[in-house]
Amino acid sequence: MSLKYPHLFQPLKVRGALFRNRIFASPEGFYNVGPECFPNAACAAFFERKALGGAASVCLGDCIVDRDTGTHYPFLMRIDDPNSLPGFAALASAVSRHGAIASVELSHAGMYAETVAARGLPVYGPVEIKGQDSATPYSFGGKAENPDEGYIHEMPEEIIERLIGKYAAAAAFAQQAGFGMVTVHAGHGWLLAQFLSSKTNTRKDKWGGSSLENRLRFPVAVLEAIRKAVGPAFPVEVRISGTEIADEGYDLEEGITIAKGLEPYSDILHVSTGHHQILGASMVTHPSMFLPDGVNVQYAAEIKKHVKTIPVATVGALTDPAMMEEIIASGQADIVELGRQSLADPDLPIKARMGMDEEINKCMRCSACFGSGGATRVFQCAINPEIGHELEYRDKPLPRSTKTVLVAGGGVGGMEAALTAANRGHSVILCEKTGRLGGTLRCEEHVSFKKHLDEYLNRQAMRCEKHPNVEVRLNTAVTPELAQALKPDVIIAALGARPAVPPIKGIDGANVMGAEDVYYHPEKAGKKLVILGGGLVGLELALHMNGQGRDVTVVEMRDKLAVDQFSMHTPALMIQLEKQKIDIRLSTAVQEITPDGVRVSSPEGEYTLAADTVVYAVGQKPLTEEASALHDCAPEFYQLGDCITPKNIMNATRSAYGAAMDIGRF
Repeated sequence: MSLKYPHLFQPLKVRGALFRNRIFASPEGFYNVGPECFPNAACAAFFERKALGGAASVCLGDCIVDRDTGTHYPFLMRIDDPNSLPGFAALASAVSRHGAIASVELSHAGMYAETVAARGLPVYGPVEIKGQDSATPYSFGGKAENPDEGYIHEMPEEIIERLIGKYAAAAAFAQQAGFGMVTVHAGHGWLLAQFLSSKTNTRKDKWGGSSLENRLRFPVAVLEAIRKAVGPAFPVEVRISGTEIADEGYDLEEGITIAKGLEPYSDILHVSTGHHQILGASMVTHPSMFLPDGVNVQYAAEIKKHVKTIPVATVGALTDPAMMEEIIASGQADIVELGRQSLADPDLPIKARMGMDEEINKCMRCSACFGSGGATRVFQCAINPEIGHELEYRDKPLPRSTKTVLVAGGGVGGMEAALTAANRGHSVILCEKTGRLGGTLRCEEHVSFKKHLDEYLNRQAMRCEKHPNVEVRLNTAVTPELAQALKPDVIIAALGARPAVPPIKGIDGANVMGAEDVYYHPEKAGKKLVILGGGLVGLELALHMNGQGRDVTVVEMRDKLAVDQFSMHTPALMIQLEKQKIDIRLSTAVQEITPDGVRVSSPEGEYTLAADTVVYAVGQKPLTEEASALHDCAPEFYQLGDCITPKNIMNATRSAYGAAMDIGRF
């Protein structure tokens, strides 16, 4: 047998560890923890799922080596607490029993230890940052009663020496718990990166300043202490930013010198990029949908030209095994690390090894995972409803009986429901009233930054059409008469929603279009557009049409845009709106649409915005009545997704998956 991706699945020997392939699950924090901040059963299941999918290494991120000085968020794992040993051991066992090397990321926030400040304890960085300097991007604006007192204290030598011991103790603790590697976080602007950077470490002693040797001293001492603590056979990965991608941070040239300085003390050099506390740079650390696939590979590839003795890993916006194979085969990197992709499809390694590329769920970079994590501290995925529910679904019993299931609606929710039910052994009839599966989101198939959404819809449609347990009927609306004629055991109504039409004078004018119509027929829109609605649909449409050469103004009646405050997609979206100079009018109410434009009122008064075309994007109206008409046409009835409350892809897939998993209990 010849593998489709031989370089990607070449084993890698590092010290005493053998990695079964070159695909690592990159460090990811887990925040669904109790007040003690120890790994729990849900945590073990979350990381076990990645190991089960075939990753060579799985890393638990954000483990704080010293909670008294290094905690950024209050819910980060406390690897310096000996009482956490059973939790860490259970997690390591869950990962390693599937053949993956379990790793733990050792971190310290340094000057960004906001939780430490909230406790009234001193916060340390390479140098002092005084109160009057609090506007610096390196300060979080902590409290100081005396304005002359430093918000950030220069870390004294005794604290440096203490933390060197803390890193070593944490590594030894991880080894005792059963982990096969540690990942030392020296990137993204955290403590060790603060000491490495010439921009932040301007100390006057042996621990910093203009001398690279001095700036390396603390990280090198940490790595030497770890090696002494864990012995010669235990691999130590070091994560750095190849460049911090910001004027306030260091550039690639300095990143290369840092990498070369750390090479003799590292076993794997994990080259990321960016800085967590600088917004624009953070958008490159976690590439948005507006950036190309593999956008950060270039930095690892450049560093690999100078790092010759140890493997170099790359990370960021990697979803395609063919691209990963090329990265390894061409020598740009030795390892690919997957972050959000390990949520979208933990089984990517197994599927790629088996040549099942078309079955791989590729991350859309929609940042729903960041949104859910920020809102609830539980990571979920828009296109993989299993994420965040690993314990719940891992041991879900098979159906006691198989049923005939009629799914009404072939959009995101309907396709997910059909596939899940079919995979559980049920016979499914999937009806879609149009001639194509995919639902209303098909209107965005030509949007450049939504190409991965289109791939997802195509993949789901292909799976439905090929599945032996799914009969697809296009151009078929599910009416009560059809449902009664088919006599299904179960009906799942996933009819979705339709664009809401605002009650505005002139809304029926010849120059007015809905957002969906503009996506489908951009040629019908004029040169100058006014979009009514500052939500996600309106803003993304503004970017798309501006990219097609249109002059776009967005009008929102509220004093802020209607976007998810927790999602990483939001700041990425704001950056693009600023970059494309989209005119946004907040606190602006529409009074009337005229043949020449839109008459509006705002705190500045009443005026007219000239427009060739006025586009409404003010939300969706659920098809509740149409769905409810089917409720008595089968013994079991489920109504889900947008036909209850219009929300998003994640809501549709989660409700569809949950409903389909419940079928067959009786």
